[in-house]
Amino acid sequence: MILIFGGTTEGRMAIEVCEVAGKPFYYSTKGDSQEVPLHHGIRLTGILNAADICQFAAAHGVRCIVNAAHPFAQELHANIHATCLPVIRLERSYCRHYPEATYCKDYIDALNLLDESPAECLLALSGVNTIPRLRDYWLHHRTLFRILHRPESIRMAQKNQFPLQNLIFYTDEKVLPTVEQERELMQQVGCDAILTKESGESGGFEAKVEAALQLGLRVFVVQRPPLPADWIYVTGPHGLRRSIEQLVPDFFSLRTGLTTGACASAAVKAALLSLLYDEQPDEVHFSLPDGEIMVVPVEVNCRGMATVVKDFSDDPDVTRGCRISAKVEWGHDGIRFLRGKGVGRVTLPGLGIPVGEPAINPTPRQMIVQEVRDLTASDVDITLSVEDGEQLAQKTFNPRVGVLDGISIIGTSGIVSPLSNEAFIQSIERELQVARAIGCSQIGFASGRRGEEALHATEPDLRVIHYGNFIGASLQMAYEQGFQRAVVGIMIGKAVKLAEGNLDTHSHKVTMNKDFLRQVAGPNDSAKIEGITLARELWEIMPPSFFQRIQELCYQHCRTMFPSGELEIRLICDNPV
Repeated sequence: MILIFGGTTEGRMAIEVCEVAGKPFYYSTKGDSQEVPLHHGIRLTGILNAADICQFAAAHGVRCIVNAAHPFAQELHANIHATCLPVIRLERSYCRHYPEATYCKDYIDALNLLDESPAECLLALSGVNTIPRLRDYWLHHRTLFRILHRPESIRMAQKNQFPLQNLIFYTDEKVLPTVEQERELMQQVGCDAILTKESGESGGFEAKVEAALQLGLRVFVVQRPPLPADWIYVTGPHGLRRSIEQLVPDFFSLRTGLTTGACASAAVKAALLSLLYDEQPDEVHFSLPDGEIMVVPVEVNCRGMATVVKDFSDDPDVTRGCRISAKVEWGHDGIRFLRGKGVGRVTLPGLGIPVGEPAINPTPRQMIVQEVRDLTASDVDITLSVEDGEQLAQKTFNPRVGVLDGISIIGTSGIVSPLSNEAFIQSIERELQVARAIGCSQIGFASGRRGEEALHATEPDLRVIHYGNFIGASLQMAYEQGFQRAVVGIMIGKAVKLAEGNLDTHSHKVTMNKDFLRQVAGPNDSAKIEGITLARELWEIMPPSFFQRIQELCYQHCRTMFPSGELEIRLICDNPV
């Protein structure tokens, strides 16, 4: 069993991660003002001290705590730490340091600095709970507090005899103010200084500080308090799930893994650290394409060389457990990628990589370049190798797409989700249940991150679920749960399979059928099909009418699974050239 402490944006994220498991968990908040979608989760409200948490954990079999509470909930953090239970801290992203601002180690430090040089009008953007902490200041100096317009917040102000006319309320509690809105507020109230907390991106910290600095106001920032070093720190949903998988192995039916691209990125960073600083780290932090920070174990073989053992999911994977190595040397022509033993070479166009180059796909290249440039502006040569890569490649489709003598370094998200079994379909069903529970009447489907981004480009508020390969099952479950609209984003590789009637598009079950594509193309264009090795090459050679027909056929087959309501099929161009 898992116990989440939330009440924050990060708490909502933790709920979404745990709901996918389809098993009970607990979600604890101080009050009941936060509305959260709980389908399998059980809500707890009220203040829990260390003894309460220990007693509850023992009675309900809690094996892991996810601390997604506010960074300034110091008493709660202390109580959680005192339980001695394993703790995963879901940390929020923090903004850059502002040298123009005055940083205070705590509220006492802030009061001392303000007493030395009081503001004519201080705008406190630190929350209602800081009214009693700042009492000695606002009793003698004009101070305005912006708070949430809630009965409990007003009662807190009244209890501390704070003048209610000096309260300012958020206009929309669900949307953080922009820099422009913050600047307008500051001009309206006429403050000459602000006090805020280092609350991170989800607390709107950057907008507050930017607005104040633009107006030339003094800015006082209370730094976030330190947290225990022995907690496990994660910054997003992938890291949270992977940490839960390690601490509570039976909570999720299947485990996730890392792509070869993510492992290669970590190996390159470790090798570069050893070259730059003669360090030999046991683990490194690196960024996924979406910005989430991950941590993986590494082996530094010698200066400038490191290895990562491929972390694998429960999906069938020929590279599971393989050793991916990186060698980094000083170069003379920017960042160059060189082919080591076991990495394939590209012999045909269409992959988005020049012919003759090592088979390192565009997204892993971007990840690696980002890690390198975060450490150095120097020119470097990067050689990637994969132990037994030549033999592993014979078990893949690499030779069919013109990648020879090794495997490809791939991955668009950095994460491998288990796709090929019933458990993944069950996870889709649970995500649909959560969407219905929070009132969604329409749903989006995409195979992965790129498709999700394409759908969000035109409909930012559309809730999107990854179907992997299970398009038919996803649509059928959406229909059975009463969704009135479904939008399916699909790339051409899966679309040509779906158009033929394959509602499960996994490459182990069905491959691109050129005979079918010739029929769709018609006599005038069928000859163009012969020379392609990848479906994405169709974007370069086929007329718009071909893709319109593919889209129509996809719609016909999907309509059998979603027989009523609005159904939309969107072809997503994934041609990298």
